[in-house]
Amino acid sequence: MNQNMQLNDQDRLNDLLSQEKTLIGGYATNLCEASCQNLRGVLQQNMQATAQDQYQVFDQMRQRNWYPIEQVPPDKVQTAKQQMGQMKQQFS
Repeated sequence: MNQNMQLNDQDRLNDLLSQEKTLIGGYATNLCEASCQNLRGVLQQNMQATAQDQYQVFDQMRQRNWYPIEQVPPDKVQTAKQQMGQMKQQFS
């Protein structure tokens, strides 16, 4: 890598956000495979902490307009909630 090349704040946050998302996915996969209750607890705690970190990075990017988000109409949010509720009932 060229020593004159440096990451700016947006690049750093983008990289960090990507890493946090990858970690969350890894924790979720391993949580599904873990049979030891103690290990499951550690994985759940780590995944929750990582999700909080991920949100903080995302929020910083959003505040700086580096991660534009689309405002979803309330009726679409309600529809998504209903669909997720139905899926949950199907698998319960």
